[in-house]
This record gives sequence, C-alpha cells and structure tokens, in this order.
Amino acid sequence: MDEVLQVNGTCMTVFVPKELDHHNAEGIIREADRVLERENIHQIVFDFRDTEFMDSSGIGVIMGRYHNINLVGGYVSAVHVNERINKLLHLSGVYKLITISKEQGWSDKGNKKGEYYGKHQ
Repeated sequence: MDEVLQVNGTCMTVFVPKELDHHNAEGIIREADRVLERENIHQIVFDFRDTEFMDSSGIGVIMGRYHNINLVGGYVSAVHVNERINKLLHLSGVYKLITISKEQGWSDKGNKKGEYYGKHQ
C-alpha cells in the first residue's frame, strides 16, 4: 500500500486506485493515518487519475482524512477528478469541504490553476 502514498514536505498525495471500495479503503485509511501520525502534514491531495469506480467507502476515506487534517488547520484537495467521481463528490456534499479539480493544479505552496469545483482556498 505504500506506493499509494507520497509525502513531499507537508503535503501527502494519495494515489487513489482504479477501484476505491471497502477492501481498498481499509488499506488507504490505515496507511494514511500512519503517515499523518508520523509526519507534519498540512495538505492531503487525493489523485483520482486512475480511478474508475468509487463507492461510499471512498467518501468515508476522504471525510475521515478531512476531519483529521482539519484539526491541525490543514486542507484536502482532489485532483484529476473525472465526471463520474465529480458527480459522487457533489451528491455526497464533499465538494462543500474540499477543492476539486479536473487537473492537478497547484504546488505544495497552494498555487491554483485549472478548472475547479467546490470550495476554493
């Protein structure tokens, strides 16, 4: 599961797998929380470039990490979001809490580029 996470400074990127269901969600939660405990993370980026399917477990992954990072004043973003994932994020209300982009549009310093949906920093 380590290949799913990448830490660069205070930013942790979660490379979401092709299918984010209950089985994959457990591993992502376990590893992401382990990194959050060890590192000084203030930004979590969920990269959906390879994701074709996500169920409510995926919403749980995002919301749980949002809750954890929000406690330390950090924020969560989603990048490379396709139309299907974007619809799910909107139906669930997650778009009100995180920045959503069709493209990876910022550095770890928070610069924004590209097309965005939802909350903007």
